[in-house]
Amino acid sequence: MLSLEQALAQMLEAIPSPTLDNVELCSLAQAANRICAEDVISPINVPSFDNSAMDGYAVRLADLAKSPTLTVAGKAFAGNPFKQEWPALSVVRIMTGAMLPEGADAVVMQEETILNEDGTVTFIADHIKLGQNIRKIGEDVKQNEIILAKGALLNATSLPLLASLGISQVKTFPRLKVAILSTGDELVPVGQPLTEGQIYDTNRFAIKLMLEKLNCDVVDFGILPDNEQEFEQAFINAQQQADLVITSGGVSVGEADFTKTVLEKVGQINFWKIAMKPGKPFAFGKLENAWFCGLPGNPVSALVTFYQLVQPVIAKLSGYSAWQPTQRFTAVATAKIKKIPGRLDFQRGFYHVNDKGEIEVEPVGFQGSHLFSSFVKSNCFIVLERERGNIEVNETVTIEPFNHLIK
Repeated sequence: MLSLEQALAQMLEAIPSPTLDNVELCSLAQAANRICAEDVISPINVPSFDNSAMDGYAVRLADLAKSPTLTVAGKAFAGNPFKQEWPALSVVRIMTGAMLPEGADAVVMQEETILNEDGTVTFIADHIKLGQNIRKIGEDVKQNEIILAKGALLNATSLPLLASLGISQVKTFPRLKVAILSTGDELVPVGQPLTEGQIYDTNRFAIKLMLEKLNCDVVDFGILPDNEQEFEQAFINAQQQADLVITSGGVSVGEADFTKTVLEKVGQINFWKIAMKPGKPFAFGKLENAWFCGLPGNPVSALVTFYQLVQPVIAKLSGYSAWQPTQRFTAVATAKIKKIPGRLDFQRGFYHVNDKGEIEVEPVGFQGSHLFSSFVKSNCFIVLERERGNIEVNETVTIEPFNHLIK
């Protein structure tokens, strides 16, 4: 069996990055959660002028060297700068964000001054440094600087940055089109009554929710019966309408699991057994017009394989080169954890930081691949190495906190 790392490396190597042939020019309002298709260069300096970081007084150090008490020549407000003549031995009253008067060396906050009855100001600070409380031109962003790289996610931090530079449009990669379908006579859509031997199709529902969080356009082909002809036609239709086709179920070795036979007619498919638990059966390949990922039918297996394998595939297909897997940490196990050597194990767990500042984790519920309810009470995967056995209390383990897909 391939390791998870080997399988993922082969998949990402096979998938090309998107080209610039069909990028879309979007307004900032339309670009939320899209992927940037170009390096964005700042057209201006930010700030575009030296300005005050405090409410106080703009001063010339040469004047203060002669006297700690000076007259007030005028005022500077944000959007209304001081433009009068600035006499010697005087200061300018200045507000936060206001343009610095020409010749000012520093800004002294008003708490370090005394306003006298005659209108003069006495400075009581022990030491006033050159440049203090001054925001310099280009201190945040310099003109012609690359402020957003191609492949970055356009979100609630990057888009306001573009707006602050006066940029109203940005080139983005198209949203990925993903076709989803489930297989199995036993499946029933959510909301319909069950009959004997049937179960609800929760996998397709969960996959659709995660795809929407990844800002994909979802084409839902519903549930396919265990009928080879219908299965083949659905795949032909799906791969004509999408960049990626994702199935749930039908990738095992049962008599009704004929996915391999059908897909070999419409593309090249690699069927793998991956040394991970849950999620050993997984399929990946290339159809005529789309890529393909086949997930296991068990609910937990489907979610884990989507999270660990399909998520990075979608990132590459979308042009999201800045995507990174969730950072993993070490934690202390507060309960025994059962583990059979042989496969990398992703168990559902709950972690927290104890009173000593240490990260602790415990498994949540039973860990069967058909038992989905434990996800609701979990906030991480406990990632147990392939050859590791049972874990005792106080042993160190690796955890991977859930990202936004399943939080």
